[in-house]
Amino acid sequence: MKKRILVAEDHPITRSGIVQLLKQEPDLRVCGEVDNRGDTILAVDRDPPPDLVFLDLMLGHADGLETIKQLRAIRPGILILVVSAQEEWLHAERVLRAGASGYIMKTEPNAELLAAVRAVLRGEIYLSARMRVLLTDRGLISHPCLAMLVPQADPPLSDREFHVYRLIGIGLSTKQIATELHLGGKTIETYKEHLKIKLRLANAEELKREAKAWVVKTR
Repeated sequence: MKKRILVAEDHPITRSGIVQLLKQEPDLRVCGEVDNRGDTILAVDRDPPPDLVFLDLMLGHADGLETIKQLRAIRPGILILVVSAQEEWLHAERVLRAGASGYIMKTEPNAELLAAVRAVLRGEIYLSARMRVLLTDRGLISHPCLAMLVPQADPPLSDREFHVYRLIGIGLSTKQIATELHLGGKTIETYKEHLKIKLRLANAEELKREAKAWVVKTR
């Protein structure tokens, strides 16, 4: 039987390319295309569910890590392969901890994308060879690439703080972030205070400046 794949990607051209690639494979079938978190959750909640969700980590401004957790809560056995334009070492560990089974960058060739899909369908964890080395290295945070790309916080940022930091960096206001995350403005302000403390920043302007610089650096 063909394995059912749900493609969750908000860029139409990218989504079309992924769908066409998967449709050419005799053992795979695209059972749906969605472009936002709400429709992704609805598609996974239907019967029969997809065998694998091909999930863009950044569906609009949605928190991809929370999306993964929600999908796993609805369907504990669901397989999720995350695709992103963001550097693998920036998100892979958090993605796996949230419940995904793999992470692949959009810059990888089609053959590697298909290899990732099949690896996850076999029950394996898919990461690049480089990332496997990094994640098995106990000195992970001291790696120069990670030191450059991961916000240096003490204690480390939580998943939600990490997402708020990214939204600040792309220029969203407190009200816009609250709307995106379905939280109150005061809650977002509390997250901002936590960020300033953990990142040792003096005020909101420093936080905004550092977050914007970090977003530019990690693109």
